[in-house]
Amino acid sequence: MELIDSLLGKKGQDMDRNCKDKKKTVMHSMLLCCKLYISEARNAEALDSIERAAKRDPETVIVNKFEDRDYNRVCYTLVSYVVHDSTGCPIYSPLQQSVVAMAEAAYEAINLEQHLGTHPRLGVMDDILCHPLARASLDEAAWLAQKVAAEIGNRFQVPVYLYGAANPTGKALDTIRRELGYFRPNNGHHWVGWTQPQVLPEKPNEGPEVVTSARGISMIGARPWIAMYNIPVMSTDVSTARRIALMVSARGGGLPTVQTLGLVHGEDSTEIACMLLEPNQIGADRVQNHVEKLAAQEGLDVEQGYFTDIPPQMITERYRKLINADSD
Repeated sequence: MELIDSLLGKKGQDMDRNCKDKKKTVMHSMLLCCKLYISEARNAEALDSIERAAKRDPETVIVNKFEDRDYNRVCYTLVSYVVHDSTGCPIYSPLQQSVVAMAEAAYEAINLEQHLGTHPRLGVMDDILCHPLARASLDEAAWLAQKVAAEIGNRFQVPVYLYGAANPTGKALDTIRRELGYFRPNNGHHWVGWTQPQVLPEKPNEGPEVVTSARGISMIGARPWIAMYNIPVMSTDVSTARRIALMVSARGGGLPTVQTLGLVHGEDSTEIACMLLEPNQIGADRVQNHVEKLAAQEGLDVEQGYFTDIPPQMITERYRKLINADSD
């Protein structure tokens, strides 16, 4: 009898170990990434509350945080795994509830009516972007974006616009933003409070068609990896910065797959904020050189640019290191 109990105990331990190994394999291979752009960077108490909400589930990891007090904007990069059913369809990711928990904390701590910054925004949870990592696909990132959008829209009564692979027609983020007046400052070169119409000109994909001015709107999408790269210009002349930004962008006849903004950044400089849609084709070095050339024609100095996030491979490595440390 003791021998049988011993064998059964060993078998149970082996099964438990196999289950853990299988889960560990999933947690390391099928990964999704969410970037949350939140309209706050000056209220430490609010940010602490949002970060505590993210840490409730140890299977979601904050791998990077970038905050800019001049823009009054923070970006959190979260990573976790995705699970599939027997047909290969995604059915669960810890990211969904982690992102929703962060949204709840943000809506409780931040009032958009009291927000002021030099970066455009339309909502407290201004933008949530889902990327596939490792062996995950864009379809899985789109699934996550749609799940998060439905919950934020319905639970918090916030209008949500889907973009990229999460949108039924693949509508681009910048197209939606232009339709909603995202790029127009409402107080000089600043975005202050909420001054948009409460009834939206375009029907959102999720949530109500009427905006609550304290929460605003949320954009939620999925797409292949993009890089955010900002280049400081040593001038307070925002009109010149905007002119340079336009000439650098694809929209202005500049570099393909590059989107740009010319923004006030601090008291003594402006900045060319760049979105590199295909960073493996048109990278930061090429953008930097182009901005330097155009700025020199205006008699302006430019500093070396900087990324606001870390690259996908580093994100994956950081996630695996942190998740392994927690499981040891």
